Amino acid sequence: MTIQHKLPADIERTSMQIIEKELLQMGIEIPSENDAVVRRVIHTTADFEYARNLRFTPEAVAQGVTALQRGVTIVTDTNMALAGISKPSLMALGASAQCYMAEPMIAEKAKLQGTTRAVAAMRYAAQSCPQAIFAVGNAPTALLELCDLIEQKSLRPSLIVAVPVGFVNVVESKERLFAVCTKQGIPCIAAMGRKGGSTVAAAICNALLYMATGRLNPSARGWQG
Repeated sequence: MTIQHKLPADIERTSMQIIEKELLQMGIEIPSENDAVVRRVIHTTADFEYARNLRFTPEAVAQGVTALQRGVTIVTDTNMALAGISKPSLMALGASAQCYMAEPMIAEKAKLQGTTRAVAAMRYAAQSCPQAIFAVGNAPTALLELCDLIEQKSLRPSLIVAVPVGFVNVVESKERLFAVCTKQGIPCIAAMGRKGGSTVAAAICNALLYMATGRLNPSARGWQG
């Protein structure tokens, strides 16, 4: 066993080279417009299945990048996803990220409405920042609420990242959300099937942020190496 000692930027570049090599060995060719997002998710998870189960509406990545360059807000369904999103990149764009799930007012709204905090948080976000990028990595109920709001013409977000993980209503919520977004012409990036999670949601947001700021190369983010 040979241990490689590398600086942070070298580690990321070497990882991306390994990902590229293994994708070629698998015979997987990713459309160039989606490449940075797929590779960032594989880099985060070490799971090459995402090369097959990530699905994109037409120009979803480009539209997400453009929205971030306009300074839109990213709304997440977990504080874990919020913590993983690149704050320097947000700052460079004059953008922001929010998670309302743990807010006392959301817990109160959920209680009064007889629903989950995820649903209450999506309803609140739809009113306070309807053009946001919604990044959902945990709660299928959040995706189902977004579907309802879109169909009711109460919400038209800049992009939805639909990557909850789990077993109950996860597959169904993603399939419905992707179908609704396709019909309504709303950009969507979804991890079909059971896989996903807050780390995947953050990885997709970071790929978009790095593209929006011209920082796909880790050295441009101030990393050594």
